[in-house]
Amino acid sequence: MKNYIYVLLASSVMIFSCQEEKAKPKVKYTGKEAKSLLKDTTKLEISDLPIQFEGSNILVYAIGNLTVGDINKKGSYESASSYEGVSGFHVSNSMENEITGYLQNLKFQEIGTDSLQLLTDKIMLIERVSFVKSNKILVYVLADADTNQDGLIDSNDIKSLYISTELGKNFSKISTELQELIDWKYIESANKIYFRTIEDANKNGEFDKKDKIHYHVVNLKDNKVSEYFPL
Repeated sequence: MKNYIYVLLASSVMIFSCQEEKAKPKVKYTGKEAKSLLKDTTKLEISDLPIQFEGSNILVYAIGNLTVGDINKKGSYESASSYEGVSGFHVSNSMENEITGYLQNLKFQEIGTDSLQLLTDKIMLIERVSFVKSNKILVYVLADADTNQDGLIDSNDIKSLYISTELGKNFSKISTELQELIDWKYIESANKIYFRTIEDANKNGEFDKKDKIHYHVVNLKDNKVSEYFPL
């Protein structure tokens, strides 16, 4: 009976711990200076083979990290993340007009040239890159800051929305600081990108029903961002 009670208590602690882990805040408002972000030397930086979007004259190289550990029997490194579909020496998945993964950077090469264009020199975690064929632009969903102040930029930090040319130039943020991206959509007939974000209005470090939803539109003629109010 005592053993049963001990197991029950242990299980309760484990469940509580899991719930605590899931509830990890995405934002911390401590007022302290942010921790310095250091490059993780336990991981091997690697590039996938080039990807070409349909209708584009640009090759895209996805750059990510693999864990440097024991090589398994198949001769491949353990993937640095648990992203579904990423295994062996691959750090990304690609579809017709999209790249997904946990990427550190991208490089671009115009077909017929030898030079490579680096997207950014900042530390980021890029989770999704979408090619808008009609406008020849790229739209990025990524984390660009250590918003929960744990010393890492990872999937536990706020997601932002960025755009660039298909060659990675004019890389710029179009969502608002400290607002979590919900979703986005390109409307071709309007030549605009619409997206929603959520603001931690009550400053509790979490995004919940007490917070505020914002609606934004980007006019791709001049990349001007404005807020609209459908409700």
